[in-house]
Amino acid sequence: MKLITFTDGGARGNPGPAAAGIVIKNEAGKTLAAYGEYLGKQTNNFAEYSGLISALKKAKELGATEVECRLDSELVTKQMRREYKIKDPGLQKLFILAYNASTEFKKVTYHHIFREQNKEADKQVNETLDKKNLSN
Repeated sequence: MKLITFTDGGARGNPGPAAAGIVIKNEAGKTLAAYGEYLGKQTNNFAEYSGLISALKKAKELGATEVECRLDSELVTKQMRREYKIKDPGLQKLFILAYNASTEFKKVTYHHIFREQNKEADKQVNETLDKKNLSN
């Protein structure tokens, strides 16, 4: 079964309060999961990777054998495709976590999409950060 993940990450302040947003759909476009995860004080790139890792784990739970990952982070997309080197030690660790999660599937592809095509995942990020802000 193929699933399509839309992920986003954001940090208010960079670094600052950060969250990841995840939306997972089947090939027919039906949303199977949509959620945000609060990450504490982190960078945008940390949040982007965290969203991808969470989405891969959730896709496995949902029974996917193939995953198409759509991200609006060009950096993470190109690092996962091995087009960019990963110099930052923190991002290297996250890459390894994402790579290890990707080995659970027959096929994983990474596609950079524009922010306008990623509104649902972005909404999850902002709702998560807004909720956290209200609870402080």
